[in-house]
Amino acid sequence: MAASLGGRMSNSFLRNASHSNSYISPAHFLFSRGFSSKLFVKGISFATTEKSLTEAFSPFGKVVHVHISRNATTNKSKGFGYVTFEGEEEAQNALTNMNGKMVDQRVIFVDKAGRYTRGV
Repeated sequence: MAASLGGRMSNSFLRNASHSNSYISPAHFLFSRGFSSKLFVKGISFATTEKSLTEAFSPFGKVVHVHISRNATTNKSKGFGYVTFEGEEEAQNALTNMNGKMVDQRVIFVDKAGRYTRGV
């Protein structure tokens, strides 16, 4: 069963799914994934670049990717973006320390990616 899905299923899922009389809420699997290494950053300055965002977050760990969402027509920043760290612990540390801090004369707000990213 796990091999048919590319090995993406955890052992706990397979163990629990194999019991025919046990019910597991689908929400259990959505919220048991743990912390991601990708952060959502909103409130960034329109002048902020991927380089300046990388420099702001790099004291907390190795930043592997930065993306600033831009308008397709004007190429202007939409005021939010994503910062991906090499590890979850680094991302958690950055979230704790960077949320509410100033970057390029603007207060930024940092959260786990995926929570408020609908439509991106």
